[in-house]
Amino acid sequence: MLKILHTADWHLGKRLQEYSRIAEQKLVLEEICQIADQEEVDLVLLAGDIFDTFNPSHEAVELLYKTLRRLSKNGTRPVVAISGNHDSSQLVEAPDPLARELGIFFYSRYDSIIPCGTLDGGMEISQSDSGFMELRLPKFNFPIRLLLAPYANEVSLRTYLGGENREEAFRELLALNWKRLADTYCDHNGVNLFMGHFFFVEEGSTSSPDAEPESERPILHVGGTQSLFTQQLPRQIQYAALGHLHRYQTVSNSPGPVVYSSSPLAYSFSEADQEKNVVLIQAKPNEPVQYRPIPLKQGRPLYKVSFDNLPDTLAWLEAHPFCFVEITYLTDESIDASTRKAILKAHDGIVHLIPQLRHTTGQTQDELQAEDLGRDMESLFRLFYVSEKGQEPNAQLVELFKEVLSKTTDS
Repeated sequence: MLKILHTADWHLGKRLQEYSRIAEQKLVLEEICQIADQEEVDLVLLAGDIFDTFNPSHEAVELLYKTLRRLSKNGTRPVVAISGNHDSSQLVEAPDPLARELGIFFYSRYDSIIPCGTLDGGMEISQSDSGFMELRLPKFNFPIRLLLAPYANEVSLRTYLGGENREEAFRELLALNWKRLADTYCDHNGVNLFMGHFFFVEEGSTSSPDAEPESERPILHVGGTQSLFTQQLPRQIQYAALGHLHRYQTVSNSPGPVVYSSSPLAYSFSEADQEKNVVLIQAKPNEPVQYRPIPLKQGRPLYKVSFDNLPDTLAWLEAHPFCFVEITYLTDESIDASTRKAILKAHDGIVHLIPQLRHTTGQTQDELQAEDLGRDMESLFRLFYVSEKGQEPNAQLVELFKEVLSKTTDS
């Protein structure tokens, strides 16, 4: 039985406002390495968004290489990684010739073809094509086939696939290309897998996957569409390992399970209270796979909480010292300086402290209306500030606005 570990969306170098997450990332990647060893995993799949930016820090790059070397067991366990929408395709694929000697395969450009041959660790790349590789491992008498679909924007994919039409026609182009690869290489004598970094839904389903996390919303969808369909995946595929959505979820069970593994840490408050996982898959040729999520424990959890008094706020913060928190503080007026200072001093992980005035719930006379446009500029500024911030601007801010206004009028 082939054992596969599916992980994604590491976002190495990610920050939460001013807070670095690199120390937590070191801990959780060590946890993933331990899981791979304890479960005696034969293959590791990393489904994109390896880094958080196109220009990651030296520390983030070093953490990636050290972790992948550990996961590869010095060349005896293959690790296959594709790029996501946060990754630079050139940066991800640059170390591939050297990394390949350790059984680490980076794939980020659809025109790339991984060279065939046997590596020192005993694994063999027996067949390859654009967007495809076939692996043979010494302990198994069957091949492992992988359709590789790293994120690429519309221009890159159109250059590779051709075609001029958008949306429906472009979806069909992707599906036809994956079908061609599967029909050419994926028979019932091997384990057939798909790894991609896109937003997939099941066409016609009344339910849909969780929405993209806050950090993923700027993604350029293929052909301007909002999603790809799981029905596009070839019928030969036994498991589709996906990246991009940060919550663990199974989108579909056809043709085989189509699964987002989740990110290893919560990276925004839209992910507060989410359990993070890697996925362990067991596979044989021509049989349904077995898979299960394995929860990850390392890293600070994220919480969104609400309070209306200082004692309860301080008590909660004392009871939850190791977390990041977004606090909404209900008050009749703006949070006074002494209260704000006491809250911020009580905890080192307060990312947001948001005042919410009790009387701003629902429609109120302070909200900006069309008929207010006849008011003077200072009144309009005050109304706008209240509608946006939920509290009155302080005197210093009003004076600054009046100063700017007077200079504008003078000019």
